[in-house]
Amino acid sequence: MGKKESLEDGVAVPLLEPSYSDIRGGTSTSIQTIGNIIVSIVGTGVLGLPFAFKISGYLTGAIGVIIAALSTFYCMNLLVYCRDSIEKEEPGQVKTYGDIGQKAFGLPGRYLTETLIIISQCGGSVAYLIFIGQNLSSIFKHQNIPVSWFIIALIPMEIVLSWIQSLSTLSPFSVFADICNVLAMGIVFKQDLQLFDGISERKAITTEGIISQGLVFSCGIAVFCFEGFGMTLALERSMKDKKKFKWVLGYAFLGITFVYICFGIFGYLAYGDATLDIVTLNLPDDWSSTAVKIGLCLGLAFTFPIMVHPIHEIVEGKLKESMWFQKLCYSDKEEVFEKRERYGLYLCRASQVIGQALIALCVPGFGVFVSLVGSTVCALLAFVLPSAFHLIFVGSSLALWQRALDIIILFCGFCFAVYGTYNAIVGGSS
Repeated sequence: MGKKESLEDGVAVPLLEPSYSDIRGGTSTSIQTIGNIIVSIVGTGVLGLPFAFKISGYLTGAIGVIIAALSTFYCMNLLVYCRDSIEKEEPGQVKTYGDIGQKAFGLPGRYLTETLIIISQCGGSVAYLIFIGQNLSSIFKHQNIPVSWFIIALIPMEIVLSWIQSLSTLSPFSVFADICNVLAMGIVFKQDLQLFDGISERKAITTEGIISQGLVFSCGIAVFCFEGFGMTLALERSMKDKKKFKWVLGYAFLGITFVYICFGIFGYLAYGDATLDIVTLNLPDDWSSTAVKIGLCLGLAFTFPIMVHPIHEIVEGKLKESMWFQKLCYSDKEEVFEKRERYGLYLCRASQVIGQALIALCVPGFGVFVSLVGSTVCALLAFVLPSAFHLIFVGSSLALWQRALDIIILFCGFCFAVYGTYNAIVGGSS
């Protein structure tokens, strides 16, 4: 990268070069940051990739993952650069994605950004419930227990867990869930190699892939698989040497993308047209597969509160500011007011869990739902808003090709959200 120039001089600035990052403290090394990126990005969505490759074909699916990876990586850097450009004038004023939204469009920008974050996190938590329900149902399939029963049985446990204020209490379970994810992928790889019977038996491009529906479907699942976009600023801020963030992020994305493509291809090659929307459901009924399924379900059940924590923060922040809630909790005695407020927030969290469970009961399939969430709110958060923010804050200082690239990403991201939503809904109902 070349020498940094002042925005006031009206000259083009480097597209992704961080400028004022070094004024914020951080302690994480490059290796630690790579680990944090992997933990933030890799989730249950990866187990739906073989199904996406079945729909689109393994070549189209691989292209979809690459497109999603490159676009997400680029836009994550855009978000960091937007924050840095704002802090040139207002140091320390931007800490969250919502802060950038407010700087760009005022309060409507904050509301839009935070609403999309809420829907995105809600989609992830609903996917958790669907995943747990379907895997437990597969374990007890001889008893013919429906998926809905397991989801309903989870509600009391998740309500109690949602009342825990300290996320550090739940962090060991998050690590446990990640370990189970790795073990599940390893066992699937093992089964894939045992069942592998040659590429000639599988389709590189399906009929849906030819007419782009398969590509959009696989891109939707891939975008969901690169979840954690809202963690971008926190990850960069945690680094000791923030100038290396772009390269650290690039190395992490390169490795994750390679694993995703291999996992999707091998899973589809192993099971072909029999590939289910959660590939662990294809695993044989042996002790190792059952242990991994139970481990995944336990890990996700205890990390569910972590997934919905951003929702609680946003909703409860607005709730505490509302006049009707203050009147509802009002008391001359401070301890009574605090007690009423606490119980009110508990009730709010319980209502959110019940609402997410009801949504999970209505979802027709894991793969379709993941593609829908990835195609809508995840696409808007990951592509449309960052490119729009970049144009707003530094657009006049960018070269023509840089502005054109932002406009292309914004336009394509919006079209992808619209068409991907239609494609997922139509595909899920057919």
